[in-house]
Amino acid sequence: MSLILRRFVLESSRKTTVHRPCGRHVHTSFGRSLAAVASKVQDTEEKTFDKILIANRGEIACRVMKTCKELGISTVAVYSEADKNSVHSQMANEAYCVGPPPSNQSYLDMDKIMDVIKHTGAQAVHPGYGFLSENRVFAQKLAQNNVAFIGPGTHAIKVMGDKIESKVVAKEAGVNTIPGFDGVVKSPEEAVTIANDIGYPVMIKASAGGGGKGMRIAWNDEETIEGFRFSSQEAASSFGDDRLLIEKYIDNPRHIEVQVLADSHGNTLWLNERECSIQRRNQKVVEEAPSTFLDPDTRRQMGEQAVSLAAAVKYQSAGTVEFLVDSQKNFYFLEMNTRLQVEHPVTELITGLDLVHEMIRVAAGHKLSVRQSDIGIKGWAMECRVYAEDPYKSFGLPSIGRLNRYVEPSHIPGVRVDSGIKEGSEISIYYDPMISKLISYGKTRQDAIDIMCDALNNYVIRGVTHNVPLCYEVLKHPRFVSGDISTNFLAEVYPDGFKGKSLSLPEENELKAVAGAFYAFQQRALLQYTNQTRLPVLGEESSRWNVQIELNDQTCDASVEMFDDRFEVTMNNTVLTLSRDWNLTNPVQTISVNNGKPFAVQCVKSNANGEYVIQYHGTMFELKVLSATAARMTEFMPEKVKEDETTMLRSPMPGTILSVNCNVGDTVAAGQEICVVEAMKMQNSLTCARDGKIKLIHCKAGDSIGEGDLIVELE
Repeated sequence: MSLILRRFVLESSRKTTVHRPCGRHVHTSFGRSLAAVASKVQDTEEKTFDKILIANRGEIACRVMKTCKELGISTVAVYSEADKNSVHSQMANEAYCVGPPPSNQSYLDMDKIMDVIKHTGAQAVHPGYGFLSENRVFAQKLAQNNVAFIGPGTHAIKVMGDKIESKVVAKEAGVNTIPGFDGVVKSPEEAVTIANDIGYPVMIKASAGGGGKGMRIAWNDEETIEGFRFSSQEAASSFGDDRLLIEKYIDNPRHIEVQVLADSHGNTLWLNERECSIQRRNQKVVEEAPSTFLDPDTRRQMGEQAVSLAAAVKYQSAGTVEFLVDSQKNFYFLEMNTRLQVEHPVTELITGLDLVHEMIRVAAGHKLSVRQSDIGIKGWAMECRVYAEDPYKSFGLPSIGRLNRYVEPSHIPGVRVDSGIKEGSEISIYYDPMISKLISYGKTRQDAIDIMCDALNNYVIRGVTHNVPLCYEVLKHPRFVSGDISTNFLAEVYPDGFKGKSLSLPEENELKAVAGAFYAFQQRALLQYTNQTRLPVLGEESSRWNVQIELNDQTCDASVEMFDDRFEVTMNNTVLTLSRDWNLTNPVQTISVNNGKPFAVQCVKSNANGEYVIQYHGTMFELKVLSATAARMTEFMPEKVKEDETTMLRSPMPGTILSVNCNVGDTVAAGQEICVVEAMKMQNSLTCARDGKIKLIHCKAGDSIGEGDLIVELE
C-alpha cells in the first residue's frame, strides 16, 4: 500500500456498500477525481488499525475515509439528526446518530461519541478539524480507554491551543513572535490601555480556538472597546472560553504557514509552506503552495523554526505553524494548529505525501516514511474554499438551502474536489457553510490558475448562493496573478464591496450573443415541440429571430440566426458566430465565439418572460431577451414602484437574534447598532441605514430568522 500520494490522475467513480446499524445496505457513488500513483511503496503488511472512528462530518470525514479505504481500514461515522442522509454517514462501513443538529448536542458530545467507540470496538479516532480535533479532554478520554487519538499528545494540544501560552513557548524555542501583551485582557478599559501602549492598529483575538472567530482589528479606542465586546462573546460562544489577548497588527501582512509532520521516534519534518493571504473576516478563501513570496533561505528559516517549536512541545502527528510575513520578509509566529488543516491538499499535491496516511501511521507508533531530504516542491497547487454564501454581502454572508442541482468539475485533468455533499444535500444553519474544497494542480502557478478558473466555470451549484464569482475574480485579478497579495487584498481591491465581474465592451457583446443564442435554441425547441414553423402571435421564423437584449439596464436590437452548425448574432452591425454543439440537458455549455478559445457558460435560470441568469466568467449576470414585437409592447406596461428599504432593517443572512438594542419609539441615527445576529458562530452587528424613529420591532432575542426577514421598521 502506498504511503505517498502519487501525481494525481482521473479515476472513475466507484460504488461503496455501507453497513448501517439497522442492517440496511445503502449504495452511494462518489468520484475520486484525484487518485494516487506510487512513487514509494511501503510494506503492505505494516500494521496500523482495523477500525477507525471519524469524529467529524462533511468533506473532511469523507477525505479521511478515502485513505482508510485504501488501507483496508474499516470506518465508523457519527452523524447528527440533520446529517442522517449525509454522504459521510453513507460512505462509512458503520454509522451512528449521536444527537440533534446543534453541535454541542451531537458532534461535541464526548460521552455519546465514547459510547459509539465502545459499541463498535474502534481502535482509533481521527478528529478531522474543528469540533473535538484540538480538545485535550477528549484526547485524554480516549487514552483512558486505550483508544488511539490520531493527532498530537495532550500536552501539545494544551500548550499550542492557548495563544497566550503558545507565544511564551515559541519565544523560548527561538521562534520570532509578534510584539504584544501576553497576559489575559480582563476589561475593555484595560484593552484600551494595552492597545495604546502597543500602538495602533492592534489585533484583539481569542486565546482559545481559531477559524477567524473571536478576532477583531482595532484602529482606535472606540474600536478596541467594541472589539473586546464582540471578540469575548464570540470566543465564549465558539470555544467556551472568553479570554482575549492583544498584539500588534502588522500592516499588509502575508499569511504563510508551514506544514510539519512528526513521529514518536524523534523525527520532525517541515513540508514547505502554504500561502493563505486571501481572507475575509480572518477566514481563508484561496490558498496555494508554494508561496510566490518566499526565497529558499526564508523558506528554510521558517521551516526550521516550525520544527523547533514542534520539538519543544514533543509534537507528534501532522500540524501547522502559522506565520505573518511583512514586506521585508520578516516573519512572526501567529499560532499553531494541532490538527489537519483545511488546506492540506495543496501540500499533498506539491510533495506527494498523503498526510492522513502519515497521521494514521504515527498514531500506530511507526516512524515517518520520509526524511527531510525527501521533501521537495514539484509543481504548483491552488485551493478555493467553495462556500454557500453571498459574496456580494460583506464578501460572504451564509446562504442555506437544498442543492437541487450539483455537478463537480472532477472530469477536468488536474482537478481534485474534496466534498461531503451530493445533489439533494442540505446546507443547514447548524454548520460551516463550506460546499467543498476545489483544488487544482499544474506544472506552473499560471497552469494551476488556469485549471482552477476552468473548474470554477464548470462547477454546477444550484439551490444556494455561492462564492464562485469571488473566487474566480480573485484568481483573474492582475495583483493576484503577479503575486502582489496580502491579508488586506479583498478590502484593497474591492473597497466598496465585491460587485462581480466588470465586463469590457467585447465581453458584453459576447454575453449578449450567448443570451440570444440560448433564446433561439429554446424557441426552436418550442416550435419543434408544438410542430409549428413559426409562432403566429409574435411572428418569429423557425431559424431567425429579431430580438431586443437587455443587460445592466441597457438594451440593444439584434437578430439571431440558427444554422445546423452555428448561431450568427448580429448586433450594432457586427456579426458574432457561436459554435452550436449544445445540449440543454447539460447544465454547462462550451462555446467558442468567432472560432476563438472555447469557454464554459451556464444558463442558471430562464423563464417564459425572457429573463435569463447566465454564469459567464464566474459571475452570474441577469439578462432579458424579448422578441422585437414583445419589446415594442413593453412601453405600454406600468413600471413597478420600488419599495423604500431605507425605512426597514432586514436580515442579510439566516441566523439567531442575540440581542435587540432599541425599543419602539427610540430615536436612532444612521450607523447605530440595532441588533446582533449570530450566523455560523459569527456575530454580526446590524446598523440603521438612516436617522429615524423606531416604529415596529418584529423579533426578540433568541428568535431564529431567515435571510430577508424584517427586523425593525422606522416611521
